[in-house]
Amino acid sequence: MARHDLIDDIPAQLDVALPRGTRPADTAAPVAWHQFDPDTFDIGRGVIDLDEATSIGTYNPERSIIDAFRFREHEGPEMGNEALRRWLRRGGQPSTLLRMATQFRKGAPALRHALEVLL
Repeated sequence: MARHDLIDDIPAQLDVALPRGTRPADTAAPVAWHQFDPDTFDIGRGVIDLDEATSIGTYNPERSIIDAFRFREHEGPEMGNEALRRWLRRGGQPSTLLRMATQFRKGAPALRHALEVLL
């Protein structure tokens, strides 16, 4: 979410998503590994080319917001709510977010409720 300017915090660690069943790499870097269902892993995911031989995957703002609501018990509800407010102020379309959220059981009800309050 920091990459999309949806939060002010500078994360102390990198959040890295892997398809469930994939083994995380050994690294000394401060990384929080997250295992996502392979069926939903690519939803909202794009690729950024770092150079000719290296690229990384990243989730779009909508998927980042949905994940903040999905994991609100770990991160707290404030992160998702603030990200949603910023995204809406920049012209984000609730219908786009809700359409993507229907593919995730967890988090969608809280996201709908937050949108009802904000709109």
